[in-house]
Amino acid sequence: MKRGKNYKEKLKLVDRTVFYDTEEAIALVKKTATAKFDETIEVHFRTGCDGRHAEQQIRGAVVLPHGTGKVVRILVFAKGAKVDEATEAGADYVGGEELIPRIQNDGWLDFDVVVATPDMMGVVGRLGRVLGPKGLMPNPKAGTVTNDLAKAIADIKAGKIEYRLDKTNIIHAPLGKASFSEEALAENFQTLVDAVNKARPQVLKGIFLRSVTLTSTMGPGIRLNVVKLTNG
Repeated sequence: MKRGKNYKEKLKLVDRTVFYDTEEAIALVKKTATAKFDETIEVHFRTGCDGRHAEQQIRGAVVLPHGTGKVVRILVFAKGAKVDEATEAGADYVGGEELIPRIQNDGWLDFDVVVATPDMMGVVGRLGRVLGPKGLMPNPKAGTVTNDLAKAIADIKAGKIEYRLDKTNIIHAPLGKASFSEEALAENFQTLVDAVNKARPQVLKGIFLRSVTLTSTMGPGIRLNVVKLTNG
């Protein structure tokens, strides 16, 4: 891939032979986030899992103490009294079966998270082919299939993120914005690392976290010292 002059200048700040401690990596990732917009800081965990085996799959959610810096739009599938509960809790969109053709046929996807009550999953299941590939399908493990809509919505608005293993056995997750303080990014990072380590499949033998990389939207990858982040 051909890189621009600006990217090459940022790359000079990063020593590719070094595995940085968390504090150094966070300071460096902020330094390389020089775009004209507030870049997202992301973390990528390359794991030793084999996601082809169900018992080695990883999927969960965690509330980052300082949020992600992004305004999250929530769609809730509910009916009856739960519609009012979702609306009062701050859901951006609430509905039921009438939303199916709008999403399926009109391509409406102006939302970032989908929450559903258990009794609506039969309806939501019909959207699997649309929502699934985009990572928007509600899931009990992520807390997005629930009867406690008020808590689910509050958690998401407060900075709850979902993490999951992709097809290459990597977990990608946002940590916040480049405008966040180093302390806030460090606390978000530690919260996420703790959650991911806790999600290590019991059947996994050998190394769990093979590499951990921090990056900003437009910046180069910064590799972390994995030994200090995990016991295996």
